[in-house]
Amino acid sequence: MTDIFSEHHALAQDAADPLRRFRSEFLIPPHGDGELTYFVGNSLGLQPRGAAAAVQAAMDDWARLGVEGHFRGDPPWMHYHEHLRDGLAEVLGAEPIEVTAMNTLSVNLHLLMVSFYRPTPERPAILIEAGAFPSDRHVAESQVLHHGFDPATDLIELQGDEPGGTVSMEAIERCLAEHGHRIALVLWPGVQYRTGQAFDIAEITRLARARGCAVGFDLAHAAGNLHLQMHDSGADFAAWCNYKYMNGSPGAVAGAFVHARHAEAGLPRFAGWWGHDKHTRFQMGPEFVPSPGADGWQLSNPPILGMAPLRASLALFQAAGMPALRRKSEQLTGYLHALVGEHLADTLEILTPPDPARRGAQLSLRVRAGREAGRALFEHLSANGVLGDWREPDVIRISPAPLYNRFIDVLRFVTCVQAWRDTRG
Repeated sequence: MTDIFSEHHALAQDAADPLRRFRSEFLIPPHGDGELTYFVGNSLGLQPRGAAAAVQAAMDDWARLGVEGHFRGDPPWMHYHEHLRDGLAEVLGAEPIEVTAMNTLSVNLHLLMVSFYRPTPERPAILIEAGAFPSDRHVAESQVLHHGFDPATDLIELQGDEPGGTVSMEAIERCLAEHGHRIALVLWPGVQYRTGQAFDIAEITRLARARGCAVGFDLAHAAGNLHLQMHDSGADFAAWCNYKYMNGSPGAVAGAFVHARHAEAGLPRFAGWWGHDKHTRFQMGPEFVPSPGADGWQLSNPPILGMAPLRASLALFQAAGMPALRRKSEQLTGYLHALVGEHLADTLEILTPPDPARRGAQLSLRVRAGREAGRALFEHLSANGVLGDWREPDVIRISPAPLYNRFIDVLRFVTCVQAWRDTRG
């Protein structure tokens, strides 16, 4: 059998990788005389080489055309967000009318909850996972308070019931069976940020809707990571950021999904000029006539310079295809899982589920020796050019992104941890 711990094996896997050419489409940060081994696409994706040119093209149109760039730019700024639509739809597994690029993640969650969190005294509650990312919990709690309800009773936080803090589908089903009559909205992650657990979006949607709940998803760690099928899932809405796996630049313009069945449903919403039907927008009438689909939730002119890098990244996603990216991602995390299990089980505990269907590109690794040792290991990795990220109190997240990470990168992480462990005796 081939020794999977050998450099020869890792390099052979990279040589056989049908997506290997895409790495050269990214700017890999330097480290010493070489390149950083970068595993932080779950926090900030790397810069596509085409991003600077896309931004410069918008700058050139501004210099050359001024306000006429709205109509004569390449592409015209008036319709700039529409040039992102097909790419986002492919990544999300959505119909083009169901997606738009706008605002930031938490802003989009608030705007969408105006439409889909409609609490009543009989049904006031929101269900989230315990240990949700702080901004998601803040959004949910503040929405409950805004409507005059009490988060102590009406923000239901479901605890993990599996080793490592992950949540079984059975636990979600039990919770909905017990509390579903009180739950107005299920707001759930596509991938849980700390554990790296991926969820069955279609099944959660089915369970929630069967209890009469609206259901939405935070896809911050799922967009550009999982092979999503948002239209087929039947979820009411979703929001995501585009700066993680989507490589859209720091603080990039975020995204929103609204299922096609709501495209012209006249749902209550916070209205803004850019959400007005584009065919009559410039008649400047007082009545708000929403654009059909997700575009109808827009508020203001899209930031052209902020959208430009995302155009470059989406072109790469479309060229690679999400099915192929997901296959490679499963191979990379499978390799990482096997190496850690075989060579580092005494040092690292894998919190992320072993089933590839229940994880994305991220493995969350708990340092068994505790926080002090964990911080020392993290600093050792960083000093040696291997960058993951740290989550208190003792977790290192390693996320091989299939567009630019390689099998040799995964091996380098494992050998670096092994070297640190061996020096500690």
